[in-house]
Amino acid sequence: MKNTNTPSSLITIFGATGDLAKRKLYPSLYHLFRKGKISERFAVIGVGRRDWSNEDFQEHVRTSVHNALGKNENIDEFVSHFYYQQNDLSNNDSYQAQKQISEELDEHYQLEGNRIFYLAMAPEFFGTITEQLKNQGLTDTTGFQRLVIEKPFGHDLPSAEKLNNQIRESFTEDQIYRIDHYLGKEMVQNIEVIRFANAMFEPLWNNRYISNIQVTSSEELGVEERGRYYEKSGALRDMVQNHMLQMVALLAMEPPIKLTTDEIRSEKVRVLRALRPFESEEVKDYFVRGQYGPGTSKDQALKGYREAENVDDYSNTETFVAGKLMIDNFRWAGVPFYIRTGKRMATKSTKIVIQFKDIPMNLYYNTDKPLAPNLLVIHIQPEEGITLHLNVKKSGQNIETTPVKLNFANTSVDGMNTPEAYEKLLHDCMRGDATNFTHWDEVKLSWAFVDKISEVWERTRDEQFPNYESGSMGPKAADNLLAKDGYYWWPIANLDVEQC
Repeated sequence: MKNTNTPSSLITIFGATGDLAKRKLYPSLYHLFRKGKISERFAVIGVGRRDWSNEDFQEHVRTSVHNALGKNENIDEFVSHFYYQQNDLSNNDSYQAQKQISEELDEHYQLEGNRIFYLAMAPEFFGTITEQLKNQGLTDTTGFQRLVIEKPFGHDLPSAEKLNNQIRESFTEDQIYRIDHYLGKEMVQNIEVIRFANAMFEPLWNNRYISNIQVTSSEELGVEERGRYYEKSGALRDMVQNHMLQMVALLAMEPPIKLTTDEIRSEKVRVLRALRPFESEEVKDYFVRGQYGPGTSKDQALKGYREAENVDDYSNTETFVAGKLMIDNFRWAGVPFYIRTGKRMATKSTKIVIQFKDIPMNLYYNTDKPLAPNLLVIHIQPEEGITLHLNVKKSGQNIETTPVKLNFANTSVDGMNTPEAYEKLLHDCMRGDATNFTHWDEVKLSWAFVDKISEVWERTRDEQFPNYESGSMGPKAADNLLAKDGYYWWPIANLDVEQC
């Protein structure tokens, strides 16, 4: 049964022949179509430089879906909604031709003038495209107009402000949907539910009961073919400025008055405003950078970052970041939020560990075997679920304790396979729900925080690079960052959710 709650829309994808569209967008749209979450009243215009026909483009979409999902149910009906338009991005005639086909498809599929423009391209083209869309009349319709843009949104705060000003000449803030695919992940969205829908957690979600929070996002892969991009970005801009700070904001935000887009965003912005600022000379006390060198993983020899294609032989670019964030408000004063992210690490995993404080007097404390702390672990990827680490009585006559895990896995019989993040976000955009997209205020505050760190790192060379082996969990300095506070990184492998 088709979902009539999703409005009809014409989706125009700039960069339709690129990797993002092939790997993520077409399979996600197919999933939505197959599940009945979008009706037959939709059409997609793929915009690219290649000299393709509609048939060429449809075959490209068909292959993309098959390679990603291995499914072909109703595939012919699905791809019949796809059309191709060759476009020179700065040429007025190209946009006039696009306007004509848009109006024809609008009438044919009864789309009511609803249009979504998805810019799956490099940010340097955003300003040109949005200006042309407005000047050539493609946004002059009776329905809604929405602009979806990918990160990176700028390289620093000044470039982000310049880009935002360009886009705002053609689209209002409520029409702009800035994608952060982490916000589409099921368990990231579950952070709010875990906190605000459980009486056993929300009263404890503060500095009286929580000692520290750790957010880890590690990758097994190196930079692969992205060397040229990564040399300009690094882990700080690629991961911390968006994904990591977004997760921290969700973990630390106050309960919103209502579960509306504006109220949730407002609380996240308050967290970002409360991040403790630091001077340049304090960066080294709060943040650690790393770069992977050669190593081994699963008996396979791995090259170092500087050996990757399009990477400087003496590169000063970080592939690892660990940091200590302090949020100076009433709820979180004194509680460190530790973050770490890196490439070529021992495992691919994104996890959040909330460590609760020890009780004042432990009757079961044994100096030979300290009592394990209570932990709440939120598993983001590759598995999805939550684990609660508790202490219970050991079997036998003696009163001894042993740690146990209470698990819930989204891939087990208790849950269901969760949708790809892009599927969720595309559907939200069609419905006009911007909750899981980043607002300009969030982008601005994130860049302002990160810029202080990047300024210091760019003008000071780390002579110890590379400082961690491929296949490890990062440099020793990251361990020392926690050790000086009396903590340590929880071993990721030991926290895995157990499948039922």
